[in-house]
Amino acid sequence: QVQLRESGGGLVQAGGSLRLSCAASERSFSSYSMGWFRQAPGKEREFVADVTWSSGSTYYGDSVKGRFTISRDNAKNTVYLQMNNLKPEDTAVYYCHSDGLGSGDDLWGQGTQVTVSS
Repeated sequence: QVQLRESGGGLVQAGGSLRLSCAASERSFSSYSMGWFRQAPGKEREFVADVTWSSGSTYYGDSVKGRFTISRDNAKNTVYLQMNNLKPEDTAVYYCHSDGLGSGDDLWGQGTQVTVSS
């Protein structure tokens, strides 16, 4: 069974940067797009960014646009989220997400904590 493996979370000061990675465990992995959601305690899960595997088209949530950049490496089945100019309000658990080709084919990573101090 395919699993999404996340890395790169941690503690950073406001204005700093982090780079998250998410890799699918199987070479035969296939999906339409992959990206990131985040969730802070007591808040709803929020869309952050995603990228389409075939075209490389990218999409961003309004709160991160201009600060975060998502990219993908098709050969490695890996997506990256470069997070710059981090703010305390970016503090959350970040979840990798794969949008499958059909209904019910979504996959989620286990989540990685990002904490931004003021």
